[in-house]
Order: sequence, then structure tokens, then C-alpha cells
Amino acid sequence: MEDSNMQFTDSTYCRYATPVSGQESYAASTTACPDWDAVKSFLELYWTEVAPPGRLSRRLEEVRAELANYGTYRQTTEEVSYGAKLAWRNNVRCIGRLHWRSLEVRDLRHLVSADEVFAACVEHIRLATNGGKIKPMISVFAPCQAGFVGPRIWNSQLIRYAGFRQSDGSILGDPKNEELTHAIQELGWTPKTEGPFTVLPLVIQMPGECPKVFELPRDAVYEVPIRHPTYEWFLDLKLKWHALPAVSDMGLEIGGISYPAAPFNGWYMNTEIAARNLSDAYRYNVLPMIARRMGLEMKSDRGLWKDRAIVELNFAILHSFSESGVTMVDHHTAARQFITHIEREEREGRVTHADWSWIVPPISGSSTPVFHRTYQNQELTPRFFYQPAAWTGDSREKCGCPFHQ
Repeated sequence: MEDSNMQFTDSTYCRYATPVSGQESYAASTTACPDWDAVKSFLELYWTEVAPPGRLSRRLEEVRAELANYGTYRQTTEEVSYGAKLAWRNNVRCIGRLHWRSLEVRDLRHLVSADEVFAACVEHIRLATNGGKIKPMISVFAPCQAGFVGPRIWNSQLIRYAGFRQSDGSILGDPKNEELTHAIQELGWTPKTEGPFTVLPLVIQMPGECPKVFELPRDAVYEVPIRHPTYEWFLDLKLKWHALPAVSDMGLEIGGISYPAAPFNGWYMNTEIAARNLSDAYRYNVLPMIARRMGLEMKSDRGLWKDRAIVELNFAILHSFSESGVTMVDHHTAARQFITHIEREEREGRVTHADWSWIVPPISGSSTPVFHRTYQNQELTPRFFYQPAAWTGDSREKCGCPFHQ
């Protein structure tokens, strides 16, 4: 395997940098020469928190020379690893940051083909799922470089359910993924069956190439059937959800370098599935169905039928994941753990920044300790950042795909 700690040379620069195709405005913002202040700030932080003192000045000289010669620099595996952990620590929308040091980082910057990236994503799913004992993990693929973009994964998560628009305008499956599903079908994908929980294939696009569609192996996708310890009819609803929440469409920025493909995961909190994915009116919208089976009066909101149904759905989700041996945290425990994280950071002399609207759970918020606090909502780097959808713009038309002539 290639040495991930090497410095740039003319030959390595050519290998890792690939011509831009499409999305020029976005590419221009992510492939510019790294800002020296961002580079210096990260290296100083890294050498302060992790590395032995005394070598920082030498490392700064090495990086400055690479920037002068190539307009970019290559981070060491250790720098990428710690930078990814810091991005988790800095994520203002994540309640699970107590575990940031446990993140397992896979340095996969040497992979140069869509097939290699796909194989690595499948391996990520298997390793992180870990038979149900979920492991926090990130796989970091090739970065953007000066004038060039890196690989992109179209899917918002490595495992997502399709949304199929029906003739009457309704959506079968997850409406959130209807646009992506249509885009993948335009690439030639024809699912064997169209159902409410049809797993989407992964779409991987390497710079300057057409996007490629890859079906995930069925045995790699661990799914949990939803049942309730009291209401046996819950099984009749035929609800389920995948065990691994691996975000795959966000970029990772470390020391002025952007990694556009860096899928990462922790484990689910019950409310993510029960109070949002399955309950939101613009997602699966199952609360009316559950309320009817519970025999609740639904003519007026004053009867709190939505509240009663959503609590039972959360109870069912927690019960099902536990019975299936899949790691999951409840929102009360997660909130207490976040307070512990804040206290630990304070002892280290650091402020924990947070977005209150994301940290407070979507149910029973005021009964958790995170509700009764205020937070500084400030974005720090290293960081995860949102990117334009990979299938928008003119990238597909310019790549010469036969489906877009």
C-alpha cells in the first residue's frame, strides 16, 4: 500500500488530482489553494493537543514548501485521523460528541477508481455495523486539490431507502429520497421490486468521469424489523429501519484541505428514526396509522393522539433495536452524555458550541438537561460541511453519459 504520509512530488500530484467536471462554482470554492491561516491554525492545534512539542516549525516549513510548489499539501495519516475526530468534536448539531475520541479513521486517500471506493464503502458498512455492536467510523477518500475536485458519493447516507413516485402523485417509500431515486433511475437503475423499504444503490462519481451505480450486497445491510412489546399488531405494519446511520454526502475540511467523500457514522438515537424518519408528515408519516390501530380519537389535536402514538413508536424502536442486538441510545441518556461532554471540555479549557434546535431532542425536550441551557452556536474547524447535491447542475451532461446526451 502507498505511504499515506508521503510529501507531494510531481508524480503524486498528478495521481491525486483529477480534472474538474461540472459544478464549476462549487469546485472553485473547494479546490482553491488552502488558506495559510487555516493550515497554520490546524497544525498548531494538532501539535498542541497530540504531537510532541518541538517539531511544529519543521512541519510548517514542509507544508509551506509543498504549497509553494503544488498549491496544496498532503496531510499525514495522523493529521487526517485527528482532524476527523476534531470535526466530530466541533459539530454543533451532534448530541453524541462524548465519544469523539473513539472514532475509527480509515485513510483511503490512495483509492483512485469508483470500484475501489465502492468496495471500501461496503467494507465500511460491514466493519461499522459490527454484527450490531456499532462502531463510530469514518472513511476518508481523496481530497480536492488546487484546481481539481475529489470523488463524490451521491447518496446522503450509505444506506437509504428509495422513494418512488406513483401515477397518482404519491410516493412509495421515503419521500426525502424521491429526487435522488429518479436521478439514479435516469442512470439506468431498474429495481427488482419497488417497495416502501427498497435499499438504494450507491452512486459514486470520480472527477471527470460518469457516475457509476453499484448495488449494495444484501448481506451487508443490517435491518431491524419494528415490533412492540405490548402491541403485537405492530409487526403487521411491516416497518423496519437500517441499523447503520452513515452520512456520506457531507464534506470534511481539515487544515484548509477539503475531502468531498468521507462517509462517517455513529449509532442511532431512537428519536432520529421514530420521531423524524418514520413520523414526519413529509417522510413516512406513520403516526395516523399507529393511532388508528391504538383506537385513539383523532378528530381533535386536544386528544394528543400524535403524542401518544409517537411515544409508543419510540418505545417500539428502542425495544426492537435492543431485541436485535443493535446499538442505540435513548434521547434521555444521550442528553445526559452531552452534558458530561460539556463538563469534560470545560476541564480542558474548551467551550462546547452547539445549535440548540438540533441538540434538544424532538420529543420530551424540556425533560432533558440540554433543554435548559443556552449555547454558543459557532462553527469551528476542522468541520463537516454541506455540499450541493452531486446530481444537480450540468455535471452529468458534460460527462458524456449515454443517458444524458
